[in-house]
Amino acid sequence: MSVSDETTTVTDGIILTDAAAAKVKALLDQEGRDDLALRVAVQPGGCSGLRYQLFFDERSLDGDVEKDFDGVKVVTDRMSAPYLGGATIDFVDTIEKQGFTIDNPNATGSCACGDSFN
Repeated sequence: MSVSDETTTVTDGIILTDAAAAKVKALLDQEGRDDLALRVAVQPGGCSGLRYQLFFDERSLDGDVEKDFDGVKVVTDRMSAPYLGGATIDFVDTIEKQGFTIDNPNATGSCACGDSFN
């Protein structure tokens, strides 16, 4: 396996649903910016030890893993990528709940708030 093959495997880690991609596009349109990417990261903290961070970022960091979803660029730093392999990011908009959700097969447990995992 060549280095480029390994990179392809890693970049396939995060999955952004069509609903999430559409919401990200709408938010970027509101900002009037097309140079931003959705950065998904894992940081220490929260009730269970690790927490997710989703934010718009114009930076490109050394070792970033990038993937394009219908024109929406999603980036993950190299330290967070192993925690997010296979994670699905969705956007829900119901009468009970509105926001992004992350279904992460790597999480062995989470807290009641749903914002952190281990």
